[in-house]
Amino acid sequence: MKDLHELETACGYSFQNKQLLRQAMTHSSYANEHRSQHMKDNERLEFLGDAVLEVISSEFLFREYPDMPEGDLTKLRASIVCEPTLALCARELNLGTYLHLGKGEERTGGRGRDSIVSDAMEALIGAIYLDGGFANAKEFVHRFIMTDIEHKKLFYDSKTILQEIVQRDRKGAEISYHLIGEEGPDHNKRFVVDLLIGGKMEGRGHGRTKKAAEQEAAYQTILKLNGKGIQVGHVPKEH
Repeated sequence: MKDLHELETACGYSFQNKQLLRQAMTHSSYANEHRSQHMKDNERLEFLGDAVLEVISSEFLFREYPDMPEGDLTKLRASIVCEPTLALCARELNLGTYLHLGKGEERTGGRGRDSIVSDAMEALIGAIYLDGGFANAKEFVHRFIMTDIEHKKLFYDSKTILQEIVQRDRKGAEISYHLIGEEGPDHNKRFVVDLLIGGKMEGRGHGRTKKAAEQEAAYQTILKLNGKGIQVGHVPKEH
């Protein structure tokens, strides 16, 4: 586990109350194992950070996409603040390496689990909000979450977008996903999935669940088709 001073440097914010940062990086499994120390876990901060993130992301999208209807704004926001994309943002900060985890979570690969690192990301937002106010939380969210929106949208909607492409350009072709292997020990498995279109292998994905591997395979296939000049449809552009 890394020094939390490094995390402050990485995220560009120095806490006045260091205990808030420690709490944001404390998983419930660790707090439960150290009850005698009366440690607080990050679940309440996660609750707060989730609400702060929703307000900041909503305002950002409202201003950046003035002509986008409400339904599309809602879908776009969902693609940015969902667990897999928040986990991607958390990994840019190597957030998993700063977490206090219980022994069981440590053994079973908790530092790399999307649910744990995405929750820690929201807890960190909540901690920054409490320590430094809305402006600092907003700056953090804009810097580390409201970026590369086009690719986050593609990643989140990859299976649906690919289905639309195939229906439009390869009428009658069937998309199928095939589990071809599993890697790693039982407590930290990674699944490997091949994606076929009309019986032809077009993409491969890896993930900690079969669903995540399928999503990655669809995403990689979209990028491949896009590289061949095939239009992927309307994807909001990052400004």
